Amino acid sequence: MATTFAVPDGRVAMAATTYTGTGATQAVSNAVNTVSFQPDLVWVKNRGAAWNNNLTDSVRGVTKSLFSDLTDAEATSSIYGYLSAFSSGGFSLTAGSTSGNLTNASGSTYVGWQWKAGGTAVSNTAGSITSSVSANTTAGFSVVTYTGTGANATVGHGLGVAPAMIIAKKRNNPGNWMVYHSGISGMSSGYIFLNTDAAFTSGYPNVWNSTAPAASVFSLGSDANVNGSGLTNVAYCWAPIAGYSAFGSYTGNGSADGPFIYTGFRPRWFMVKRTDSTSNWLVYDTSRIGYNQANNYLLPDLSNAEGSGDNYLDILSNGLKIRVANQSTNTSGGTYIYACFAENPLRYANAR
Repeated sequence: MATTFAVPDGRVAMAATTYTGTGATQAVSNAVNTVSFQPDLVWVKNRGAAWNNNLTDSVRGVTKSLFSDLTDAEATSSIYGYLSAFSSGGFSLTAGSTSGNLTNASGSTYVGWQWKAGGTAVSNTAGSITSSVSANTTAGFSVVTYTGTGANATVGHGLGVAPAMIIAKKRNNPGNWMVYHSGISGMSSGYIFLNTDAAFTSGYPNVWNSTAPAASVFSLGSDANVNGSGLTNVAYCWAPIAGYSAFGSYTGNGSADGPFIYTGFRPRWFMVKRTDSTSNWLVYDTSRIGYNQANNYLLPDLSNAEGSGDNYLDILSNGLKIRVANQSTNTSGGTYIYACFAENPLRYANAR
């Protein structure tokens, strides 16, 4: 019997779009062979220069940016060039008033990673804290904003199933990016940062209140990074969808014949982090290289330009194969978490 996938074509829910800055206002299309969507989260990175990772979403508003490699509060200035609109087939950019800006410097190359949530946010009262939620239950992604209480609480996420990964950030004050990932043993009683290379820290219940996310809510402790009294926050929540997204862990073997990670689809986007030791987060996508070995990576926790040459992996029709022994992806006995989104389910995918 043929398998029916909730998201049979990853192009309708996630995009990795490359473009070149113009220094003037411009629209960026995420269409691939005429298939496109209106994004609710856009994560832009300058590939050729050390400029910050810029995240904008439809719930906070198109003019508001956060930076995954910084603890800074939300920024609204357009001096470096920010998004000006989410469109039916991509996003638009401002000109900026400096020659070297975050999203649109003339002649600079960029990638814009995009996810589709549910458009206009709605009020969600499933948790003890009322949240504003834009949720795409089909693709397992929601954007959530809420105001902290400083006490143990729950927040509705709108997905209808438990998220496997949550990335949360305090908006109106500096603070670390806090990640929940189901692939880490003891995750609900610990923490790991997106904005640093630090290992997972266990035995700290104050972030996720020692409680794994549920079908309608995720739990918070009193940690000020996620639940400071009166402070505003945003959380990006993802649930695994067969044939479209996967979140898991693997153990390195320290060999050039590294682990194979089965996802059930040809990946478009892959993020990995070692959790038992210091190591940078790495992101790969098929738009910047598109063939094996797909070794150009970007760093969510650093502003560095695109790197290449020492973190090899193969992107296959049904997953990924690590092709190098190193700290970031494949130390013998090292533990790693990953998040992955599809170009196509295995039934439709081909290796390149």
